[in-house]
Amino acid sequence: MPREITWTDFEEIGIQLQEKYPEIDPLTVRFTDLHKYVTALPGFVGDPAKSTEGQLEGIQMAWHEEYEDAK
Repeated sequence: MPREITWTDFEEIGIQLQEKYPEIDPLTVRFTDLHKYVTALPGFVGDPAKSTEGQLEGIQMAWHEEYEDAK
């Protein structure tokens, strides 16, 4: 079973998003789409209504770091 993750697990979410969507440049993803991607991850247990813009930005930056490392 996947480890439980919430909105504040930026690094883990970034890793999972990079594995799931390696062809997507994270900086091109709208926050509404990013929200959908995160809530669909295996092990995500955060409340979908409790995300903040700051958290989504942190997730996007963590994902971007993984994206850059994978180039």
